[in-house]
Amino acid sequence: MEQEDKNSFSGRLRRYAKVTGAVGGLAARAAGQRYLGLDLGKQQMPSELKSALGNLKGPVMKVAQILATIPDALPEEYVKELQQLQSNAPSMGRLFVKRRMTGELGSDWKNRFSYFDENSVAAASLGQVHRANSLDGTELACKLQYPDMGSAVEADLRQLRIAMSLYERYDSAIKASEIYKELSARIREELDYLREGRNMTLYKMMLANEPNVNVPDFYEDLSTERLITMSWLKGSSLLNYIATNENQEARNHVAINMFRAWYIPFYLYGIIHGDPHLGNYSITEEGDVNLMDFGCIRVFPASFVKGVIDLYHGLRDDNEELAVEAYKTWGFENLDMETINVLNQWARFVYAPLMEDKIRSIQDTNSGAYGREVVQKVHRELRRLNGVKPPREFVLMDRAAIGLGSVFLHLKAEVNWYKIFQDLINDFDPSKLANRQEEILTAASVPQPE
Repeated sequence: MEQEDKNSFSGRLRRYAKVTGAVGGLAARAAGQRYLGLDLGKQQMPSELKSALGNLKGPVMKVAQILATIPDALPEEYVKELQQLQSNAPSMGRLFVKRRMTGELGSDWKNRFSYFDENSVAAASLGQVHRANSLDGTELACKLQYPDMGSAVEADLRQLRIAMSLYERYDSAIKASEIYKELSARIREELDYLREGRNMTLYKMMLANEPNVNVPDFYEDLSTERLITMSWLKGSSLLNYIATNENQEARNHVAINMFRAWYIPFYLYGIIHGDPHLGNYSITEEGDVNLMDFGCIRVFPASFVKGVIDLYHGLRDDNEELAVEAYKTWGFENLDMETINVLNQWARFVYAPLMEDKIRSIQDTNSGAYGREVVQKVHRELRRLNGVKPPREFVLMDRAAIGLGSVFLHLKAEVNWYKIFQDLINDFDPSKLANRQEEILTAASVPQPE
């Protein structure tokens, strides 16, 4: 490992300085605004924060992307700005690329490709993507990690812990300790590109029978912990697809493919892709879905998946006992019926499209305006009841649900979600899921969950 990639004290110190310089002044202004009643440009601050985080790259930006999709984790004006942190960070130069590639594949790295574009085609939080061709001419995508990310992760996670603890002091609706644990674990995993490659292989296995979902081939011989090489998948962004395709049937086709790409792995294997932001997939001309990033994968115990299904049945059938049991299964503690009723308000909003056996638009139940109403009401009630501590598994599960809901809203999809969902859960058996999960994780060489 090169010196620049070690989780070093000097690296962390440099990162502290960068992060503090970027956000320290904004934090001071926010404190003055909240506690001193000073007008310090509230509307300007979120935009400035987005700009600062985008220039820093790294896990600070990754955390911002995640927090921006967790309901009520940040004030609305910040969410609007941070949601724009997708794949538009400025790329690193050609000299950087040559040095990094030499460090990963050796001095003769160019001889291992028939073509390699030293100018990146996409840049994101932890790395940037380059087009290449293998020696046999296959089109490839090579994602190269930025230097010193190990130090950046540890420095940023420490800053995040401080920021979340400060936030809790003046807003107790959501206890953030488990959220922090989950974000920390997943972001550290994202540093290991060989692990991501195994996740890619895992998804290729789980979705092998889905003709409308494409997963790249992983080229392990051209990959390291900080370089991942995969086959190139042709497609355009979701927003570009929508802009050029007004056909309702085609949009519904994309929505169904997205739903199956995310939830077949969850309900059959207890595994979910926790990062449905726009930079992690593309859409083919036929409306098929290309999955392209596999760093943020969550493996759930079978009991958690059973809880998701039990809560659905509890809400649909007005079975209060079953709903309460689901919350207990997930690890919610010290819940009284008043708190459970508040949590059910959010759950009914999330499950609403699945409740009736008919074609329906997501806008009928999950419009953005109504969603904000529900979030604000639930938040007020939880604050009044002295808050709740969500189990850490909820972070990426909620993120996936909200992220996909946003996709369906963009598509204006009109689908019988009930039927698709029932097809996935009708034969659910926790023991069979546990067996399938163990088998496929072993086959893909993905570590078993702790």
